[in-house]
Amino acid sequence: MSYLMASSLQMALYQALATDELVAQLSGGAIYDAQPVGVAEGIYVSLGPEDVLDISDRSGAIARHDFIVSVVTDAAGFQAAKRLAEAVTACLTGTGLTLETGRVSGLWFRKAKARRVGTNATRRIDLTFRAHLASE
Repeated sequence: MSYLMASSLQMALYQALATDELVAQLSGGAIYDAQPVGVAEGIYVSLGPEDVLDISDRSGAIARHDFIVSVVTDAAGFQAAKRLAEAVTACLTGTGLTLETGRVSGLWFRKAKARRVGTNATRRIDLTFRAHLASE
């Protein structure tokens, strides 16, 4: 299986986040497919790194995608970032993603890491999810 549906997954994740009402409201629509260049102000969501492993078995071709979605803010404290991180988690685990190629056979929240970055002016929450993608 390998990396055959990675692009399709990324497009589906972006589409789900961009069209979710609560995510859009809390982020002001600032949802990025890539980390913004320079210093971004306010709060935003960014699709991040991904690790993929072929876990195919006799039932068929399956790839395990572990990926990170980040919530980043320059606001004092973590409250706004945590509310947005909750909305991102609800969006991604609560709806079925439709892929252009293949299908999502499972999507789970794995862990989160909240921390201050740099000179402590930036707060960042990295949400790690796991998706199993199967060929059709």
